[in-house]
Amino acid sequence: MRRVDLSSIELASSETARNINRDIVLEMIRSHQPVSRAELARLSGLQRSTISLIIEQLIQEKWVREGAVARRPRGRRPTLLGLNEDLVVIAADVHPSQSSVAVVDLNGRLLSRSLVSLGADPAAAAELLSDCILRQKENFARKSVEGIGISLPGRVDPARERLIFAPNLHWPDFDIKKAVERRTGLPVALENAANACLIAELWFGRMEGVRNAVLVTISEGVGTSIFANGHMVTGQHGMAGEFGHAVLDPNGPACGCGMRGCWETFASCRAALQAYTDLAHPAKALNFQQLLSLAEGGDASAAEALRQQAEAIGRGMRLILVGLSPEVILVAGDVTTAWPRFGPIIEEHLSRLALTGPPPRLMPTHEGEVARLRGAAALVLQRRSSHEPSSGRPRSEDARRSSRRTQQPGRPGKTPPGRTQTIGLM
Repeated sequence: MRRVDLSSIELASSETARNINRDIVLEMIRSHQPVSRAELARLSGLQRSTISLIIEQLIQEKWVREGAVARRPRGRRPTLLGLNEDLVVIAADVHPSQSSVAVVDLNGRLLSRSLVSLGADPAAAAELLSDCILRQKENFARKSVEGIGISLPGRVDPARERLIFAPNLHWPDFDIKKAVERRTGLPVALENAANACLIAELWFGRMEGVRNAVLVTISEGVGTSIFANGHMVTGQHGMAGEFGHAVLDPNGPACGCGMRGCWETFASCRAALQAYTDLAHPAKALNFQQLLSLAEGGDASAAEALRQQAEAIGRGMRLILVGLSPEVILVAGDVTTAWPRFGPIIEEHLSRLALTGPPPRLMPTHEGEVARLRGAAALVLQRRSSHEPSSGRPRSEDARRSSRRTQQPGRPGKTPPGRTQTIGLM
């Protein structure tokens, strides 16, 4: 039995069923492209007339386009369908000192990428970021740019769509969404980097059959995103999942959040750089990629600093195992570029920390910043997909709740991040 929240319930309608079928067909096209209408009918079990209506709708919305005609030995030759490669999103992944900006298509492919340096002034940073976005847009003038997704190293309040907690960014209260929208003329979607990465894993289909997972990002800090019982959980004001600021040692290093000994003070890339400084006393400051290069080149101090970081990542994951018991733990961020060095150490800790049964599966996401850029793109694609196909207006929250009764996790059209859903009896 599942709890029904009678204060916010709406029965599923025929329109809800149409939207669910549309989302399922879109996902099948993504998974099997190029694919014919007849093949989609066979895969989905829907009538060919229903498939034809859905395809026309998806073509009108620019999600799908017709391609080549398939060759058959006899009979009618079908026209094959695929995602529209001319529909793109501009994605930005913000870090404390710089941002990556990329053009991403519906298949999650990065068509271009550039870097822009950012300062401590958020208004100036928004201007520099907007200028880079506009240059990318001009470079793809023949593409249809659907919006901008921005992945941030902090928490975004889903109600106000504003950054409210970013101890490593050191920005005062500033409406970056409004500033970038005003400068570029494009709609902007914001999200915490960990949540964005998890949305990308759901959107681009790597989480089939998984209903309980946690994604951990390791960069300047440590962030986490929670997927529990088939739903993203972000909590009050979008603050759920801040395991990076759980205190492991109250006498440990000072953290940007104001506490001491938080998990990220031991497990972040900044912590590894500090460990190397303590061990080797280098003449000049390094970045994390340089530290990785030194370790691969045989520098014993660099290798030891990275080992300490991997140990700290593994130890801190006990918080996740005990609190959430996920099937899968995904890791994103700079450490994935050296996964053969980090993965075995973390897996060893997970095997020792599990209270009972096998430990969760440990999976790296796409390497480095690619995961966060794909996540930023998925924010826009998800938001665009959750609009009513017929009118362009957002679906009601209750309609989205109803659609999730039969929809698989991670499909287009799911409830936006920042909310959880109450599912009725099934």
